[in-house]
Amino acid sequence: MEKTDIRLDLRHRIALDVNNALQRDVRRAHPLEQLFWECTLRCNLACRHCGSDCKVEALAPDMPREDFLHVLDSVNRHCEPHSVFVIITGGEPLMRPDLEACGRSIYEKGFAWGMVSNGFALTPERFRRLRETGMGSMTVSLDGLQDSHDWMRGRAHSFERASEAIRLLAREPDFVFDVVTCVNRRNYAELPRLKEALIGWGVRGWRLFTVFPMGRAAGDPELQLPNDQFRGLLDFIKATRKEGRIHASYGCEGFLGNYEGEVRDHFYSCEAGITAASILCDGSISACASIRADYHQGNIYRGDDLMDVWQRGFGPYRDREWMRTGECAGCRYFKYCLGGGMHLRDDRGQLLFCHLKRIA
Repeated sequence: MEKTDIRLDLRHRIALDVNNALQRDVRRAHPLEQLFWECTLRCNLACRHCGSDCKVEALAPDMPREDFLHVLDSVNRHCEPHSVFVIITGGEPLMRPDLEACGRSIYEKGFAWGMVSNGFALTPERFRRLRETGMGSMTVSLDGLQDSHDWMRGRAHSFERASEAIRLLAREPDFVFDVVTCVNRRNYAELPRLKEALIGWGVRGWRLFTVFPMGRAAGDPELQLPNDQFRGLLDFIKATRKEGRIHASYGCEGFLGNYEGEVRDHFYSCEAGITAASILCDGSISACASIRADYHQGNIYRGDDLMDVWQRGFGPYRDREWMRTGECAGCRYFKYCLGGGMHLRDDRGQLLFCHLKRIA
């Protein structure tokens, strides 16, 4: 088996070993802290990297809000609602005309909530109404400057609308929001200019991630960074964090060797099924909403109760020894990455790619 040619320095080995012990305790306790709700598969864009292959009119209907509220009732019986943060995703949540009613009901049950949006349909009036229903945070996607973003999002004026949404959020005092950017070959060179634009708009938090080959992105080589650019991305994030003008971080995608502790606020860990669960549009009980392979643990429409499944299920997420196969079998760093993020495994359990090999 080919070995990954990378050596951790002593500082990282000590810190990672301490983190390992802490993560074992978290896996053992598996406190539910984040609950994603995929409220719709409809979307107003046609993104090249879409993992769920969303469309304007999805084949699956939106989940009725009453069905998700029943899930929250289950959570309420086992957890303090303020300890579980609800994140509304899609598709595009703003496609739901009853989104404000959904948010109000979630808030009235005692849960803080936020959403992930492409920003295209966010107007000042819609934002005001969502704030009145208790929305406490938002993430908006911006995948480069105008040409790059519109190319990625598959619709003209996408950059204009997303940038307007970002500036709208930045004008709201004390509102918590961040921007996420999918870095690819097309927008890689413009990251410094994009950074300056975000700083100028008042953005404080910026998360950058790379595309994993699932959904529409599986057969699109323009979306995949070559290894030298991937290392360049990590160096860019590291340098940006040292500047201190905007808080940049790399997504929670994979183990990054000596970049750990330098490009994120925490050491790598996949929280799917550990502290994060999701209810998908078809009722499936899953973990991180980015996981598109079938590692579902139940379905609310088959009578499964989320919290019962949370306590008794999620075995593949909490014991990752089954991942110690293939290129992971003989890897000396398996104890740190546990086979990588669950979203990087296909339906057969095969690893799509290894982050560590990209920086070796």
